[in-house]
This record gives sequence, structure tokens and C-alpha cells, in this order.
Amino acid sequence: MNINRDTARRARAGVFAFFFFAGFVMGLWAAGLPSLNDRLDLGPRLLGTVLLLISGGALVSMLAAGPLVDRYGSRRVCWLAGPFSALVLLGPALAPSYWTLAAFAVLFGIGLGACEVAMNAHSVEVERAYGRPIISAFHGTWSLGGAAGGALTSLFLRIGVDGQLVLVVAAVAVALLYLPAARLLLPSAPAGPGSGDGTSGEAGGNGGGSLKWGLIALLGLAAFAGHLSEGAAIDWAALHARWILRTDPAAAPLAYTIFSVAMTTVRLLGDPIRARLGSVRTIRLAGILATCGYALVLASPTAPEALRVACAWTGWALAGVGLATVVPVLFSAVGAAGGRVGRALAMVTAFGYSGLLLGPAVLGYVADAASLPVALVIPAALAAVVTLAGAPAIRSLLRLSAPAPAPVPEPARD
Repeated sequence: MNINRDTARRARAGVFAFFFFAGFVMGLWAAGLPSLNDRLDLGPRLLGTVLLLISGGALVSMLAAGPLVDRYGSRRVCWLAGPFSALVLLGPALAPSYWTLAAFAVLFGIGLGACEVAMNAHSVEVERAYGRPIISAFHGTWSLGGAAGGALTSLFLRIGVDGQLVLVVAAVAVALLYLPAARLLLPSAPAGPGSGDGTSGEAGGNGGGSLKWGLIALLGLAAFAGHLSEGAAIDWAALHARWILRTDPAAAPLAYTIFSVAMTTVRLLGDPIRARLGSVRTIRLAGILATCGYALVLASPTAPEALRVACAWTGWALAGVGLATVVPVLFSAVGAAGGRVGRALAMVTAFGYSGLLLGPAVLGYVADAASLPVALVIPAALAAVVTLAGAPAIRSLLRLSAPAPAPVPEPARD
């Protein structure tokens, strides 16, 4: 399907809006959790169960959304999944009891997972239309949306607006804002014969063909490793600063802030880096930087006392810089193979999301049984797996996407 430049630019703006709104919804949810906990008197155990139900619903819907994207096109799935992912926030916001909240939590997770797969699949299509790297900035915009949602919720709560009202109004407003964004997306491509059938041990696409499951598993392993290493920083960076480095309680959260700022900055500016280095070298460098970052964090308690905090913060910044490009590069590589990418992208996304889901629990158990520094050896090792699994997988995908050599004409016979 030939796409002119103006259509591609509009679609890029639409995808930016989708990523921002998706992050905004997550920011609203995260910032509204304390109010929800107070209203229903949940406590850590019940609240943890709710979060697990959301994650479970998201994983199921990710796997279901892939075939739907392949069958009906990412644009159509975005039209439904975007507004739905915002409207289902009304369920938790209005839930009168824990059991009602639990049921709506699954629905909320389903909306989040479907929107995640659909908008990422469309971002791959828009990057194809542009012919150059643009995906990384979309993920940076997601982070900005999350920050905006959290900041707006905090502002309204601070001036005395009821937390339940904030979630209800925001959910309806974001659902409506998704609609003009969806109108900007690329037109749906006609389904090819047998698209998305997933038969013969294959998935995804390659010019109407399919990616082997073994290749998808390798990409998924890299995504799992990257997400778990990212989740470790999100959940444990501040606690490492407080428990291991004995920083002031007010200074400890800066460890995560430094990681987050580094990651968001590189995502917003990372597309030219990938254009210059290429996907294979970018993913290789990402894993190396993240591993070095975790090594600095692990070594920080042994540094001179005056340098310990600076050593750890430098490590978290390096980890953020490295991990920032993992998901954009992997998703772009799936798209570079050509064809319909819904099923393959859904599998890679589910692998990655599993790492983000399992990481905090696994590290918590290891930290409880041994120590937090021992637990952080796990994401340090997995950061290296990003390079070891991601580089060969992307190299294979790029070979798949390379045009076949033109046949050599036979010499004319007398």
C-alpha cells in the first residue's frame, strides 16, 4: 500500500497521541491508588491481588489482540482498544467493594493489553511508511503521559478534589480524546490470504509469510530480560539507596528519578542514534551499557564513602540509557521483517510484560532470603542477555527483510 508523506505525518501524530494517552491512563491509575486504597480499606494483600489481576488480564488480552490485528488491521483494533482502555478505568474508580473491584481489575487489564498491542503494531506500520527509525520517541511520549497523569492527579488531590471524581472525569475525557487521534491513523491495509493464521509453527509476517517461533522466542527472551531489568530499577532503586547506601529518606527516591529521566530522554532522542548505529549495534550497546550500569550499582557500597551515592546514581543513569532502546529496537525489528506483525508483536510484548510482572516478586523473595545486592545480580545478568539474545535475533530478522538478489539473466543462445 503506497502512503504519501502527509498521510504518514498525520498517522505519526495519531500514534504519538495514543502513546501519550495510554501513559496518561497508567499515570492516573498509579496516582489514584492511595485514594482507592483508603476508600475501600484494601491493605497491601488485597491491593497486591488487584494489581496481579490487572496484569493477568493484560497478558491474556495481549495474546488475543495479536491475531485480531493481523485479521482486521491495527487501525481498527486501535479505534476500539484506545477508548475502551480509558473507559474501563471507570470500573475501579466506581467499585463499591473489593470483589467488584477485582472483577473490574481484570477488565481494566484487558483494555490495557489490547491497546498496548494495537498501538505498537500501528507504530511499526508508521515507521515502515517513514522509512527511518521513529519508534523510540513514541515510547518516550508514553513516559511523559504517565508523568502528566500522575502530576495532574496529585494537583487535583492537593487542592481538595475527590480522587474518585478525578478518575471518572479523566476516564471519560481520555476516551473521547482517543477518537480524533484514531482518525489520524493510517488506512487499514487489506488482509492478505492466510494472514494471521499462525499455522505451520510460525507467526507474524514476512511479506505475507511468517516468522519462526524460535526467532520470536529469542526476541521474547531479550524483551523479558530488558523488562525485568527495567522493573528492578523501578521497584528497587530507591530501596537500594535507602537500605544499602543509607541515604537520607528524602534523597533515596532520586535514584529512581535519575534512572527514569535518563530512560525517557534517550527514548525521546534515540531514533537518530539507531539510524546512525543500526539496530544490531544499538541493541548490543544497550545491553552492555545496562550491564555496566548495574555493575556500578552493585559496586557502589565498596566505593569510598563520599563517592558511594554518586557511583550508584551513575549506575542507574547508565542502566536507564541502555534499557531505553531495548523495546523500540525489538519492535522495529519485527516490523522490518515485513508483512502482518500482530501475532509476533503480541508474543514479544507478552514475554516482556511477564518480565515486568515477575521481576519485583522474584527479586523480593531473593532479597528476603539473601540480600538486596544479591537479588540485583539477577537484572545485571539479564541486562547482558539483552545483547546475547537480541543481537542475533535482530540480525536474523534483518536478513529476512533484505530484498532477494535480482536473478542473473541467462546469456542469449545462438
